[in-house]
Amino acid sequence: MLSDLLMWNKIGRIVMLLAKRLDISPERALDLFYISNTNKRLHDPSTLLYTFSDRYIADEVIRELQGV
Repeated sequence: MLSDLLMWNKIGRIVMLLAKRLDISPERALDLFYISNTNKRLHDPSTLLYTFSDRYIADEVIRELQGV
């Protein structure tokens, strides 16, 4: 599992990717990320989602928002 500092940095990068791709504010992107199931999976060490790229995780959030 990532240290808290590395996880915070990873989440920051993911949120900024979401903000850019969805053309929304970083604050709104942070809200969307934190209520997502992807966020829960990211914090669950058994999923190993934290080992995936920031872009892949952002795509997961977007797919989740689209209901795919």
